[in-house]
Amino acid sequence: MELLIVTGMSGSGKSSVMDVMEDIGYYCIDNIPPMLISQFVDLCKQSETGIDKIAAAVDIRSGDMFAEIFRSWQALKSSSDVNVKVLFIEASDEVLIKRYKETRRKHPLDEKFSGNMHEAIKYEWQQLSQLREIADYYIETSNLSSSQLKEQVKELFLEKDSDSLIIKVMSFGFKYGVSTESDLVFDVRCLPNPYYIPELKNHTGLDNCVREYVMSHESSQQLFTKLCDLIDFLIPMYVHEGKSQLVIAFGCTGGKHRSITFAELMTQHLIDGGYKVQKYHRDVTKDKKFV
Repeated sequence: MELLIVTGMSGSGKSSVMDVMEDIGYYCIDNIPPMLISQFVDLCKQSETGIDKIAAAVDIRSGDMFAEIFRSWQALKSSSDVNVKVLFIEASDEVLIKRYKETRRKHPLDEKFSGNMHEAIKYEWQQLSQLREIADYYIETSNLSSSQLKEQVKELFLEKDSDSLIIKVMSFGFKYGVSTESDLVFDVRCLPNPYYIPELKNHTGLDNCVREYVMSHESSQQLFTKLCDLIDFLIPMYVHEGKSQLVIAFGCTGGKHRSITFAELMTQHLIDGGYKVQKYHRDVTKDKKFV
């Protein structure tokens, strides 16, 4: 099991980091008391869902309990089946103060130091110094934009950038309404319709006979080739922009023949390209008669 402890200065960007960790497949928990981390890891080990990557944000918001973080880290380090790493996020005092003023949020130590931000930050640095010394990764965010911070996190924890993007390929029927969750919608009603072939009418694009009929036409082959070129061109741009999910939808009249054919073929094309792909045929069972 992999455990990443995300810590650092309040206002340095830990929330943005946790968002990225969740997007790339980590089970994330924020502001957990340090003494509960080991128990939480044990619960995840017992989970039937197979949780094997955890990101836990721990910082000064824990109050007096934060002092337990170093002891918890040592205990987890001694475990043979947990790979523990610490990511420390920091920024300059001036930047931290500016961020709190811009967002009008209170520093977690605001009441302790009667609103004196300089004293609060100084005290927080002192509390975090030991943890910073043992950190495996550091990110200084003073001069980073939100997107730049996300890119740095991905570079640290992803083998390749495209791992951060989950692509959902779906089919639907226009007669049941256009898919509203989609980022890219392609209308394939212009292609020959198997519905009007008696022996194919009651089959779907999940069946080879339908797929073979649809793709036997030159127009279908040309369209699929051009769509593959377009999507292959777009995906790296979406990855660079920081998008975590892309929904590609193919629509035909009833959502059973042409749209499923193209969704199935595009899913395989993307899998062959090394992408994480989910597949969903929204209307495949609509109006289906069960005998």
